Amino acid sequence: MKKLKVMTLALCAGIVMAGCNNLAKGTAIGAGGGAVLGAIIGKIAGNTAVGAAVGTAVGAGTGALIGKHMDKVKAQAEAVKNAQVETITDANGLQGVKVTFNEGILFSTGKYALTAASNATLQQIADVLKQNADVDVAIFGHTDSTGSDAINNPLSVNRAKAVETKLKSLGVTNIKRVEGQGSTNPVADNSTAEGRKQNRRVEVYMYASQAMVQSAEAGTLK
Repeated sequence: MKKLKVMTLALCAGIVMAGCNNLAKGTAIGAGGGAVLGAIIGKIAGNTAVGAAVGTAVGAGTGALIGKHMDKVKAQAEAVKNAQVETITDANGLQGVKVTFNEGILFSTGKYALTAASNATLQQIADVLKQNADVDVAIFGHTDSTGSDAINNPLSVNRAKAVETKLKSLGVTNIKRVEGQGSTNPVADNSTAEGRKQNRRVEVYMYASQAMVQSAEAGTLK
């Protein structure tokens, strides 16, 4: 078991350091067993909490096709104004896309009402989501550690719900999960002003739906 963990960590490090695209990583993850490697990569580059309930292990060929498809989704998301776009690994060890919007892009400080300036950005991400109806979508709200959980937790929930409501009003129908995580999952150091700024964010995840997995298994996913 110890040797397996060492080998898995080594493979994970190789994938991350190589900076390979989703097609290559999807193949490696499928061939490597998915669950263990997916969890490790997820902690580094994504969120293993998201993912459709596919029920069975996903093979290398399926992972490769989904990875190739997600490369296209990522390219579309990268055109969204003010979006930080990353490759992530979901709970099934499959590739997905995370789009992060910092607080100032969508909200006034301490508020959860969307600003008028956010309209263009959310319209663009809505267009991407509508063009990719075969992806499942999750929305997570986050805060910095300033203030109490009694303030931060509902603020993060309300911000995630505000984005959900706006995207649905723009015709997005594939949102599966909306969650506020308060200050529990920082991406930067809360002891600095810059770190706190990065932690105040909303993340939109795009990951393989069960229908996409089935399409990839059938070899029909493009």
